[in-house]
Amino acid sequence: MNKAKLVEKISAETAVSKKQALDMVDSMVKTIINELKAGNEVSITGFGTFLSRTRHARGGVNPQKPSERIRIPEVRVAKFKTGKTLKDALKK
Repeated sequence: MNKAKLVEKISAETAVSKKQALDMVDSMVKTIINELKAGNEVSITGFGTFLSRTRHARGGVNPQKPSERIRIPEVRVAKFKTGKTLKDALKK
C-alpha cells in the first residue's frame, strides 16, 4: 500500500474528503519527523513506538577499492518497535 491508497482508505472509512485525509497523513508524518529530530519518542498504543538512535562511528571498507579503509561517521537513524496489538495481529 502506498500513500495514495492509504489516503483513499482513510477517506472511505472516516467519511472525510481525500484532501482532508491527505492533510491528516501529512500532518502525522511531519509531527513524527519533528519529534524524532528533537530526540523524542512517538508511541501509538497498540501499534508501536518510533524512536531515534545514534549509530556510532565505525570503520568500513571502500567497496570500489577493498584494500582501502574508510571511516563511517556517527549518524542518527529512525527505529520502530512494534506494539503488542500489532505483534499479535501478525502472528495470527
